[in-house]
Amino acid sequence: MRILGLSALYHDSAAALVEDGRIVAAVQEERFSRKKHDARMPKLAIASCLEIGRIGLKDIDLVAFYEKPFVKFERLLETYAALAPRGFTSFRRAVPLWIKEKLFQKDALIRELKALEPSVNWADRLVFSEHHASHAASAFFPSPFEEAAVLTMDGVGEWTTTSLAHGQGSNLEIRREIHFPHSIGLLYSAFTYYTGFKVNSGEYKVMGLAPYGTPRFAQTILDHLIDLKPDGSFRLDQSYFNYSTGLTMTNARFDALFGGPPRNAESPLTQRDMDLAASIQAVTEEVVMRLARSIRTETGARNLCLAGGVALNCVANGKIAAAKLYDRIWIQPAAGDAGGALGAALAAYHLQAGGARAPRTGRDDMQAALLGNAYEQADIEARLTAAGARFTTLSDDDLIARTADALAGNAAVGWFQGRMEFGPRALGARSILGNPMSPDTQRTLNLKVKFRESFRPFAPAVLRENVADWFELDEDSPYMLLVAGVREDKRLPHSAEDSSKEGLDLLNVPRSRIPAVTHVDYSARVQTVDANTHPRFHALIRAFADRTGVPVVVNTSFNVRGEPIVCTPEDAFRCFMATDLDVLAVGNCLLEKGQQDPALKTDYKSAFEPD
Repeated sequence: MRILGLSALYHDSAAALVEDGRIVAAVQEERFSRKKHDARMPKLAIASCLEIGRIGLKDIDLVAFYEKPFVKFERLLETYAALAPRGFTSFRRAVPLWIKEKLFQKDALIRELKALEPSVNWADRLVFSEHHASHAASAFFPSPFEEAAVLTMDGVGEWTTTSLAHGQGSNLEIRREIHFPHSIGLLYSAFTYYTGFKVNSGEYKVMGLAPYGTPRFAQTILDHLIDLKPDGSFRLDQSYFNYSTGLTMTNARFDALFGGPPRNAESPLTQRDMDLAASIQAVTEEVVMRLARSIRTETGARNLCLAGGVALNCVANGKIAAAKLYDRIWIQPAAGDAGGALGAALAAYHLQAGGARAPRTGRDDMQAALLGNAYEQADIEARLTAAGARFTTLSDDDLIARTADALAGNAAVGWFQGRMEFGPRALGARSILGNPMSPDTQRTLNLKVKFRESFRPFAPAVLRENVADWFELDEDSPYMLLVAGVREDKRLPHSAEDSSKEGLDLLNVPRSRIPAVTHVDYSARVQTVDANTHPRFHALIRAFADRTGVPVVVNTSFNVRGEPIVCTPEDAFRCFMATDLDVLAVGNCLLEKGQQDPALKTDYKSAFEPD
């Protein structure tokens, strides 16, 4: 049975192809459209999945949509009715759009599918999953566990904002839910908005900013905004928020509580902003820890699966792992709404069609998240030539050796290899790489390559066999979703002057032998690289280690700020020519900046809206 999963029409549209329970492909629309968080019908992503699967749309048995639009519309109406007349302006704007485009979303989806393949009666093949059921399915069914507790947390689906479930074999049962407007995801987004970042995009910036501050507002949040129970259940005091019926996340009462209006985007960050970030991060970690304990007690499960946008909070995930509440935890790499496409397909196969789940092998089914499109070497060469690139085609061994030499010499390297990753993280297929030992790498990559805020940390990609030698972690973390400390013996002592610094001044203090990937609190967002699942990337890091003694490289996504991660060789070459990247490896083609035609250098960062 072939099932096409879709998430669309809110943000992060995506498509996924599942065949007899096996994941064949999963891709996000933004990679092809070049529009960040693209919400449109994922026509290009669908085409890519079908091409990877070598089938036509008519060969699809079911199309599974990741949520139930009519239930979502019911929540909108009930919320406005309960809070009327407050929010009439928002109601007046939202409802006509819903009636026109979303209330009859089933009909709209059928029309879109009919336009792509007219020969099929799509009304008979279209099914719907609930939003958090899709998240839970995306977390449990690909996981390596026969049995697990499943925790999903995000802003809101139809009504649900948090679900606690139990998965066993081919069964998945949601045990408890927390409903809108009470949402840990929306609480975090309220602080994202208040600290001047973009909601549904900038939450990871708040997480990255938190270590520069102290959580001096955490008790204020607990006293006024959230009533948190011992089992992790909670309620939010809606008198401080505007998201239920308004056009902003917070209101004047929220401003008064924290001593001023929201920060204007792009204005300088203050210590207060950093302290607010630290505070909401601390509260979120406490909520997540209590929920994790609660579902452990309720189910007795020894393994935990996580999904939903809050599961991208790798600091909170790391706290769960460090607490040893579970034997193992597994996090869906596409934990946000894009992953709902995969979850909907898996839920349709296992829960609606009754398909059996394959026996667990100890590994997950996500194939290192390398589920997107790839390019043959001849095609890469033809595309680069047409783009005007000057390159050398090397053997596998020579490509690894030359790239490792460049990294050891502090070059910034674009690395485009194999199948594209699914989810928001670059994991060694569409990556920018750097030398973690250089104290200049973080600033150089942030300001001259990524064109983004200087405080943003970078992740280490480390050989799986060496992770415990460098980090306070000795387990798989292939998706860069666990934060762990850098080992004490790899840290550097501080001078008295360094110890007195605070805020962004901490950025310039080398903290370890690998300063480019060590955050100001000595933490790192670790990606482990396994030779079996990621052989070429593993070989590169091994070659770098042979030259430097350090089995770690800086790994960040191959894009500039506001741009989706590169998808094609042409995207990679454009980004290479628009930034201060020194070297580009695409397949077996190696490009050096000094050999390129200067006329092809562009400045395209203004083409993308800041995230």
